[in-house]
Amino acid sequence: MRLKVRFLGLEAGGKSVVVLNRSDAEDLGVSSLGRVRLRSEGRELTAIVNTTTKLIEEGVIGVYEEVRNTLKLSEGEYIDVEISPFPTSVYFIRNKLSGRKLTYDEIYEIVKDMVKGNLSEIEIASFVTALHMLGLDLDEATSLSMAMVKTGNTLNLKGKLVVDKHSIGGVPGDKTTLLVVPIIAASGLTIPKSSSRAITSAAGTADRAEVLMPVNLNIDEMREVVEKTNGCIVWGGSLYLAPADDIFVRVENPLSIDPLLLPSIMSKKKAVGADLLVIDIPCGRGTKVKTIGDGELLAKDFIELGRRLNIKVQCALTYGEQPVGYAIGPSLEAREALKVLMGKEEVLDLIDKATDIAGILIEMSGRDRGKEIAMEVLKSGKAFEKLREIIEAQGGDYNIRPEDLPVGDKRFTFHSDREGFLLWMDNHSLVELARLAGSPRDKAAGILLHKKIGDPVKKGEPLFTIYAERSTKLQRALEELERIYVVGVGKRMEMLIHEVRERPITKKAFVLER
Repeated sequence: MRLKVRFLGLEAGGKSVVVLNRSDAEDLGVSSLGRVRLRSEGRELTAIVNTTTKLIEEGVIGVYEEVRNTLKLSEGEYIDVEISPFPTSVYFIRNKLSGRKLTYDEIYEIVKDMVKGNLSEIEIASFVTALHMLGLDLDEATSLSMAMVKTGNTLNLKGKLVVDKHSIGGVPGDKTTLLVVPIIAASGLTIPKSSSRAITSAAGTADRAEVLMPVNLNIDEMREVVEKTNGCIVWGGSLYLAPADDIFVRVENPLSIDPLLLPSIMSKKKAVGADLLVIDIPCGRGTKVKTIGDGELLAKDFIELGRRLNIKVQCALTYGEQPVGYAIGPSLEAREALKVLMGKEEVLDLIDKATDIAGILIEMSGRDRGKEIAMEVLKSGKAFEKLREIIEAQGGDYNIRPEDLPVGDKRFTFHSDREGFLLWMDNHSLVELARLAGSPRDKAAGILLHKKIGDPVKKGEPLFTIYAERSTKLQRALEELERIYVVGVGKRMEMLIHEVRERPITKKAFVLER
């Protein structure tokens, strides 16, 4: 069947999608979410079908931008359209739904079709749901990791020993990477750090780093920065490293599930050529991993998966029941990190965590007294100088100062109504308030803590300040603040947290970070 092309001006998130009039679809023998093969001037493409009775008339095919660009189509030209069978990978997804263990070749076919845009959202969601419900063993996790690497770019640093770190997330204010990367790079090791933007958090590492320098580098620009400075902090989404993970995330987030944690992390580390890797696993209330025992089980899987991928892995189980440092939100966190690196502030928990993780990497590389070396590099100013080199190499201002970074001018400070000690913090509530205030999209929005757990508190003292760029967003956060419990102050750890007098509407926190 020959149909006339009409541009819809819509994007399908990387998928090849067309819209047919239902009558034409019936003539072709294809239904909604079926496939058609398109041919134009020697170019060929398989696309997913949507059908309509009104938007597209008979004899016309509506094409999304991905189809337009791939086939280099012109408005109004005619193309050949015929029914196409479902991809073989759909049958492999059905096998997984039936509880069958998949082979590497089957998993690779699924991942390849995902990246090519040959699978619909429903089919990808079915695969992710099957992994969540039925689980994936380490053989399948290894296969997924390798398939995700094979379908994207890889970084080759010509024989250098490459080290890396990653946190599974869940703790607000965790700006550790902004310290670890320059410490490691200044100590003579190579650390090509690709990072994510926030998904459910108040700031991802790429969001924090973007306040200081451009992070949307391509793979060649990343290599150039690393070869010049020994390190970088760039956004993984612009590198096309394990691109299947971005597709998985789009499905996992609305479903509030994360079955691909291990292969998603490990595929990206394999793609940058990591030889040595530290995985930070925060433990405690409000994190992904609630107990140390669960953390050790997860660490065991990371270490074994690393062995299969030829990456030496060690894990750091860290305290996660309150934010790291005092700042939450991209600009506030970048300011705090800069002040610590410059020696202007001593944020003890941030310094401790950063030097612990950097110290482990240094010792894994064959040196003794890793934490002492990391602390000396930090205290001497070498790490700050290295970060400035990285900032300049990535296109930022070498002379950037903390006071150059914007902070929202709309703000509200929450004061204590009693005396005692700060007994607990709710990480999820702090993240929710920061996001309502505009973080991470509004870089200057966020929360600045004035007290941490264990600190003495006087009646009327400030506990935290919410920052926003717009009054409407600050008001949104304040309305939520009236409904939730964020911190607890008392003279001792009291048994009663709060009373529940009516049937509550419970919202379970979901943390998705890469």
